[in-house]
Amino acid sequence: MPKERLLERIRRIEANPNYRGLTNSAQVVESILRHLQKVLNTRQGNALIGDDYGMPDFTDLVMAFSSGAVKDLARSISRVIQKFEPRLSGIKVRVDPRQSDSFELHFRIAGKLTMEDNVYVPVTFATVVDPDGRITVSQ
Repeated sequence: MPKERLLERIRRIEANPNYRGLTNSAQVVESILRHLQKVLNTRQGNALIGDDYGMPDFTDLVMAFSSGAVKDLARSISRVIQKFEPRLSGIKVRVDPRQSDSFELHFRIAGKLTMEDNVYVPVTFATVVDPDGRITVSQ
């Protein structure tokens, strides 16, 4: 499976015609990070790719801030990543409580990236959901 998405590979080849597809785990993680940012901020039904691409509408859920609603949101994030980011396996999404940011929800996304020769690289992303429902993903 390619470690970069198709358009990323095309852009790389255009910028460097001698590029032969060599990638390292840092490049792959950066590609995954960009894709997670896009897919988690797309609402289902708003992408031509498919009606199920992206996150379900959870704006009311975020405002509820109940523990059940937060767990539902974590499960939704996990399902979307499992379905639309095949470069990651063993996905676990956990709530990362922060006292200072009472109007944001913090999550940790952990998983494994499979590299050549079945070498697994553990990856972790910090994820913040703001009150408007925007999701920020960082390493």
